[in-house]
Amino acid sequence: MPGPFFFSSFELQTMTALPDRDYAAFLFDMDGTILTSIIAAERVWANWARSHGLDVDVFLPTIHGKRAEDTVRGLGLPDIDPVEEANNITLSEIADVDGIEAIAGVAAFLATLPAERWAIVTSAPRLLAEARIAAAGLPLPPVLVSADDVTRGKPAPDPFLLGAQKLGVAPEQCLVFEDTLAGLQSAAAAGMDSIVVTATHKHPIETTVTGVPDYDDLRAIRTGEGLLRLQRARS
Repeated sequence: MPGPFFFSSFELQTMTALPDRDYAAFLFDMDGTILTSIIAAERVWANWARSHGLDVDVFLPTIHGKRAEDTVRGLGLPDIDPVEEANNITLSEIADVDGIEAIAGVAAFLATLPAERWAIVTSAPRLLAEARIAAAGLPLPPVLVSADDVTRGKPAPDPFLLGAQKLGVAPEQCLVFEDTLAGLQSAAAAGMDSIVVTATHKHPIETTVTGVPDYDDLRAIRTGEGLLRLQRARS
């Protein structure tokens, strides 16, 4: 079981040590990690929340890092089919990609990674993930694990375990890039190290994982054995 995640704003500024080891692959969450879709996502979800009489300000912080189906089911609304409702929300999100942008430095960072050494592991359905990745101008990797591919989403370990499996590497050989507590818990449960990307954070989250603001000061070094090591570009 993953241990507790404790974090303060002071620690966010001072915890700068990157993992001192090599990895076979990097696994990236999507929303908030390689791109920001907060404006578009919250626009769609806010409209949906109002139509169901929910307090938008209270509800919106709960949608991030989880599958839409799990979010809707967790509300326990009467006479609502979570699967059907999630599908309708997803269609609205696919149609609304205005304001989606890549996280700073991520395009250049991903361009240095061999295609067989990285994957996207997202809680979004595949069609929505593909639409947002395209809107952000980022490459679609050969391996993309979406909400459609797992029965249990984050914080369960299943998404990241499937990502490692599809890349043909052991879970403990993967480094995860995440932005939500649910995602960090998923990675920890899968036995993987993590980096938390804080570019879209309005408030610190409870974690002891090293935080980076974006990818501008990161680079991936290929070792002689073909592994990847994360380093700071301006070290």
